[in-house]
Amino acid sequence: MSFSDASAQNAARSGPFFVVINAGAGHHNADDEQQVMARVFRQAGREVEFLLRGKTESISAVARRAVALAQARQGVVVAAGGDGTINAVASAVLGSGCPFGVLPQGTFNYFGRANGISQDTEAAACALVGASISPVQAGQVNGRIFLVNASVGLYPQLLEDREAWKQRFGRSRFVAFISGMATLLQARKQLHLLVESGGRVVALRTPTLFVGNNDLQLARVGIDEKQVNSVNAGELAGIVVKPIGTLALFGLLLRGLAGRLGDADSVESFSFRRLTITPKGRKRIKVATDGEVVWMQAPLVFEVAAQTLLLMVPAPTDRVEVA
Repeated sequence: MSFSDASAQNAARSGPFFVVINAGAGHHNADDEQQVMARVFRQAGREVEFLLRGKTESISAVARRAVALAQARQGVVVAAGGDGTINAVASAVLGSGCPFGVLPQGTFNYFGRANGISQDTEAAACALVGASISPVQAGQVNGRIFLVNASVGLYPQLLEDREAWKQRFGRSRFVAFISGMATLLQARKQLHLLVESGGRVVALRTPTLFVGNNDLQLARVGIDEKQVNSVNAGELAGIVVKPIGTLALFGLLLRGLAGRLGDADSVESFSFRRLTITPKGRKRIKVATDGEVVWMQAPLVFEVAAQTLLLMVPAPTDRVEVA
């Protein structure tokens, strides 16, 4: 079953919290963080139950259990972790009618930061107690949702390599930058794509196609303001890189870090609600969604999800300005 609007509002105000924790996400100590959450929620008079990912259970399975509990007891499903964990929990929550809370604990935390949620666990938990529901857009690619971004080509490879580097050297933005440089040194492949949107079909070659659903991330790398605003107007932002050499790719990386990616002649951006991508000569292709890389069958359909997430957004006094 799913909540009515009134039930969702009641759950947000006084229902129990069902907190999904991925202990391997980010750099936080899971036991310490859990104790902080428990103290904050119980002091506020809110019931809380923690659902931790086990060694043999996927985070998606834990999230589905949390949704079932929240539906049965009119509660709030909360994701505690990085963007990948938040995505997995949001995938289970979307369409369930359950309110969705976030306690960001990852490296970049674009979703939480874009919605004014503190990266400090105690502050975020305190804000969650007084939060209210606000509908938030999700993107989809072949039915798999993304809250921050989705991509094909070079960007999924960057993510896979970055994760390997993090396993060896730890999680930090510096490690992410160095691993990105190493990936670009080996970048050689170009994708041949047929791109269809609004009845128009275009053939293009590109090392990567990126689809954004997070205005903060798009603004930070310097994408055109029109595309940034489109995300807040019910659309997605597409970014395509023209075929360029390794040195030029390094230049784009530096432009992105400086917040000037949209100024590059080799970068094109556009907005859309539905986009179909057919890779030439490929039946399957790697796709990255919010930092997780999976294989998908072609063609790929990127679109705005029909349903919205009932996100628990902090009260104005609890919102954190983007740093």
